[in-house]
Amino acid sequence: MALPQCHRLKGQRVFDRVYQKGRKTHGPFLLLRVLDALPQLLPAKQQKSPASTWRCGIVISSKVHKRSVRRNRLRRLLHEHLLAQQIGDGQRCLWLLLSLKPGSAEQCPQALLGECSQLLHQAGLTR
Repeated sequence: MALPQCHRLKGQRVFDRVYQKGRKTHGPFLLLRVLDALPQLLPAKQQKSPASTWRCGIVISSKVHKRSVRRNRLRRLLHEHLLAQQIGDGQRCLWLLLSLKPGSAEQCPQALLGECSQLLHQAGLTR
């Protein structure tokens, strides 16, 4: 299951900004970057869509796993997990960028989801 359009983070300028200015929280297999949203950097189509309290992008390079099928499964797993979480405080809009580190494809899904929840909690995004 993919993230709904209102929760997807898209656009090269957006990703560049999150990489440069985002606050980092990392674990053994995941890296979370968080930035307060700047809607003017979004592509024009996304600026018109209904505002949500958070948008997320997930980056899984070929260093994580050689096969795209495995990378897409990991991405869908994390998308589903993020939708189940209560992210944000409801007052400000946030941009999240989750990056998987090499070696994370060999971990069991529960370990990755647990680390994702832990990183969101450490960043102050969930209770």
